[in-house]
Amino acid sequence: MESNDQGDSADKRGPASFETTSNPIAAATGEPLVIVEDVEKYYGDFHALKNINLTVNKGEVVVVIGPSGSGKSTLCRTINRLETINAGQIRIDGKKLPEEGKALAALRADVGMVFQSFNLFAHKTILENVTLGPTRVRGQKRAEAEEAARALLERVGVGVQADKMPAQLSGGQQQRVAIARALAMKPKVMLFDEPTSALDPEMINEVLDVMVQLASEGMTMVVVTHEMGFARKAADRVVFMSEGEIVEEAEPEEFFTNPKSDRAKDFLSKLLTH
Repeated sequence: MESNDQGDSADKRGPASFETTSNPIAAATGEPLVIVEDVEKYYGDFHALKNINLTVNKGEVVVVIGPSGSGKSTLCRTINRLETINAGQIRIDGKKLPEEGKALAALRADVGMVFQSFNLFAHKTILENVTLGPTRVRGQKRAEAEEAARALLERVGVGVQADKMPAQLSGGQQQRVAIARALAMKPKVMLFDEPTSALDPEMINEVLDVMVQLASEGMTMVVVTHEMGFARKAADRVVFMSEGEIVEEAEPEEFFTNPKSDRAKDFLSKLLTH
């Protein structure tokens, strides 16, 4: 994707100055917000998710890592039923994830999602992209939605870009807009599916900085990523997946310095030798 870095240097000072502390104690005492129980997922004969059990507490940042094809993104996408499941159940804030219809749409509004690709509407301005959900889904008045959207765009460091079109922004700027768009719905939990994998290396940190700030503010987050530095810095818990299974869960320092399973040890050894 062709990117235009114009204005990036001015924008970076916002996210770059964010504090980078998270609060694992608060997360540990939070009530369960996302509960995944005995989930199975097949694509034809391929067993993509095998007996997945995972609880994410309010205010907790759970980072899901593992080799390519291990089921990380599939797990992330089942949490708001972008992927259907074959068995088990998922509950968000005590409510079972509906199969379809208005109930599913309503529950999805509580689950913010940021994808690998930015998925911005190319024919709408940045401000229009961020206000669309609150006005259409939440029924918010346009003036209120625009005021909130501008504040969010400032918060993620792209406030000066509000009236531009997506194509006028760099990849890093567009992904920050995508985060602001998700936050505009005031979600209970944010899902990030490899949010930096489509970015040029110099743009990755500007997006990770915003995510670290969200973590420090107590946003409940499930993050699928290959960025081990982010996992060490912002996660309350690391979940390691391999071949469709959750193999290991631990606090970041424990996982990275003392992995228990052979699969995790092998995965980390390959990271450290390249």
